[in-house]
Amino acid sequence: MKAAARLQLIKDEWANSSLAEKDDALVYNRKLWTILVTSATSAESELPQDIKNNIATLGVFVFKQTMTVMTTDDEKKLDTLISINRSIAEGLRS
Repeated sequence: MKAAARLQLIKDEWANSSLAEKDDALVYNRKLWTILVTSATSAESELPQDIKNNIATLGVFVFKQTMTVMTTDDEKKLDTLISINRSIAEGLRS
């Protein structure tokens, strides 16, 4: 939820946010996803293989979407990342 909140803040204040602030939020999200994907897909993970594959695929999508945001300078592209983060966080809470 913290990553989603940071991305939402950047989206809401896009025009007034510096490139460094935008980059910080995106790097934080990328680090979070790196940890999630690495942990979930490791050999030690007890998750079923199909779940591991789905998380890996979603992680690749998140990384690509992050690059799209960085290269297009379009705050609307953050909506997908925010939505995914919130959905995953809700799923992990339950």
